[in-house]
Amino acid sequence: MQELLTRLRAIEKRAVTLLITATFLTVGATVTTCKGQKTTRGIPSLFAVAELPTPVLHTPDFHFVFGGKDGKTLHLDKTGIIREVEFIALPHTAFKIEDTIKKGNATIYKITTDEYPYPSTRGYFIDSRFVTTTDREPVPRPKILPTREAIIKNLLSAEGSRYLWGGNYKEGISQMFSFYPPSSLLSQEVKAQWIQQGVDCSGLLYEATNGCTPRNTSSLVSFGEPVKIAGLNTEQIIKMLEPLDLMVWTGHLIIVLDKVRTIESRLDYDTQQEGNQGGVRIRKLNDVINEILQERLPVDHYDEAIEKGTQKFVIRRWYGKVLTP
Repeated sequence: MQELLTRLRAIEKRAVTLLITATFLTVGATVTTCKGQKTTRGIPSLFAVAELPTPVLHTPDFHFVFGGKDGKTLHLDKTGIIREVEFIALPHTAFKIEDTIKKGNATIYKITTDEYPYPSTRGYFIDSRFVTTTDREPVPRPKILPTREAIIKNLLSAEGSRYLWGGNYKEGISQMFSFYPPSSLLSQEVKAQWIQQGVDCSGLLYEATNGCTPRNTSSLVSFGEPVKIAGLNTEQIIKMLEPLDLMVWTGHLIIVLDKVRTIESRLDYDTQQEGNQGGVRIRKLNDVINEILQERLPVDHYDEAIEKGTQKFVIRRWYGKVLTP
């Protein structure tokens, strides 16, 4: 009886050892998904650091977005923009690699980064050619806030830049042509989109501040301190403003330059006019506030409850409050 128990214990121990070995081999294996994508799940955790301005997409299929089946077509929505692009990670941005996906000749990383802390059911992805990898957690990207004058100078230098959804690197990324070479000659407009040339509304501020401010308006509506504007008219609001105050709601941002001017990037300035007339423009502060007040209610805090169907906006003061040079 004792001999039988000893044999059973030996068999059980051997089974546990085989199970543990199989588990480690499986974790490091390459798995083919139902879509034919090869995914490698590796141990230990890997990290990456951006060597170049790095497009971050919410799909791993970069070739579909930049080239398509014919190699020369961008994946545009009905308004003519690439919705898959989330933002452009600036050089030295640190990423944690969650997964590795082989797409043709490209290696795509599924990543997370503190630079873009927004929930996503689809995940975020970068092309490995933009980064270097390491098994040690990298230090965060240094964030050096420019002076107020330097930020305003940076904003002014963007006047006339294209509107680009997800854009925050107005000069564009020339390496896109070598990493995703088009199969034929492109128009100037398509070239600009191909290399991600331009900025969107919050990207305009993000680039001007060296990536020190939040990347999306969903964060900017509560960034800094409130400027108390509830119940005020245009003239009263103007008296309250300081340079770099943010007039913002979820979906759009307008930046105050001084007591007479604002700057913003948008897709269309005249929704009644056909075709996109967007980009970075400087506009009169008085005109902008009048325009906003026709459609939105000024409130002190964006989470304030207001009448159903009413739209709202806030003004946030952040320079010298939550961020200082």
